[in-house]
Amino acid sequence: MDWKKAIDNEIVCYCQNVNKGIIVSAVKSGTITLALVKDATSACTGGNCKELNPSDKCCSGDILELIKIYSDDSKESESSCCCCNS
Repeated sequence: MDWKKAIDNEIVCYCQNVNKGIIVSAVKSGTITLALVKDATSACTGGNCKELNPSDKCCSGDILELIKIYSDDSKESESSCCCCNS
């Protein structure tokens, strides 16, 4: 997914139905770690990543990519799964 070109309504977290716009808004407000995005949006907290995401993967990598794109001060670069221990 090219997150720079994706529309705001594009779903990032299928477990909790959280879209790009919600995550980008949180990141622009200062939530610049995966843990902070989880707390602010409930993204990456559902535990059904591999079952619900059409790409068969956890959304944490996509969230980290959005943090990197939309934050000038990203603190994380690792993309281990946040909710399904993969």
